[in-house]
Amino acid sequence: MLYNLLTNYSDTYTFLNFFNFLTVRTGLAVITAMVVVFLIGDKFIKFFSTNKITNPIRSDGPEGHLIKKIGTPTMGGVLILIGLFSGVFLWGDLSNPYNWLLIFITLSFGILGAFDDYKKIKNNNSKGISSKFKLIIQIILGLISLVILYNFIDSDLTTNLYFPFFKNLVINLGWFFIPFYLFVIVGSSNAVNLTDGLDGLATVPVILVAGCFAFISYVSGNIIFAEYLLIPYIEGVGEVAVFCGSIIGASIGFLWFNAPPAKIFMGDTGSLALGGSLGAVGVVTKHEIVLAITGGLFVLEAVSVIVQVISYKLTGKRIFMMAPIHHHFEKKGWAESTVVIRFWIISLILAMIGLATLKLR
Repeated sequence: MLYNLLTNYSDTYTFLNFFNFLTVRTGLAVITAMVVVFLIGDKFIKFFSTNKITNPIRSDGPEGHLIKKIGTPTMGGVLILIGLFSGVFLWGDLSNPYNWLLIFITLSFGILGAFDDYKKIKNNNSKGISSKFKLIIQIILGLISLVILYNFIDSDLTTNLYFPFFKNLVINLGWFFIPFYLFVIVGSSNAVNLTDGLDGLATVPVILVAGCFAFISYVSGNIIFAEYLLIPYIEGVGEVAVFCGSIIGASIGFLWFNAPPAKIFMGDTGSLALGGSLGAVGVVTKHEIVLAITGGLFVLEAVSVIVQVISYKLTGKRIFMMAPIHHHFEKKGWAESTVVIRFWIISLILAMIGLATLKLR
């Protein structure tokens, strides 16, 4: 909004052309989102605590959680979204359709997450809405976003699937792109949601993945860099860097309050929204497989739950002491901070591997 306003006067005031640089606006989006969260964070936490908007703890979880985490405010995702959208609306090009696609997915999945959090708080348990209902709504929202993608974003590359490490390995998915798109969006959203179980555990990997894709979107939207790196050039997708910058800034600001011991949890409001937005970023930049690599920690968490459920239904036995897998290590006696920091290290390594795929072709 501010960017569009400033550029209207760039012919008269040439110094305003400074804001036409994508790197400048991405940096400003990071700073804006971060500062907004810093400024309102304490007030939000106080308001949530006073109104008992607190997180119900799983009764079957690690014993320490019932003592340490009970009474901690939740729905911190509202804080993240305020910071995120502050960065996007101030410094993003609102004439770019990629921004509106990402805004829709982030906001709609955030609202779904907020409803889930509300049900948990109201019923004073950790169940919330049913998994089946949540999945159906996510698919519906994904289909609506797909309509936006097809109608407002003109790209011949939309249905292509590109493979890292190979120069010319591309598959046109055709109509199969529809279920693939839904799988990436919904899967990413739920994977981040499953990871958000310990103080700060999901926040840092989100920052790392968003950082990777800020760079990927920038080079994908620059024809010179795209040709040099042998990745698909997608006109206009560079604007996604500003959105990723807003995710980074809002998440860094939130981490200040979410770092162990957390003063507030992001809840489903934040995790579903951030996961969905990262999935969408992966699709529009045509780096879905790289998303699975950089976000490998999220994949691991989701797979651990799937494996646990399948094993228990087929054999009556559990592979892990508790799923998602971060709780397994807690049950084995690892301190929460140890689990979180080691998982952060894993996420950092995977992020570097994901970026390396841009050159190793």
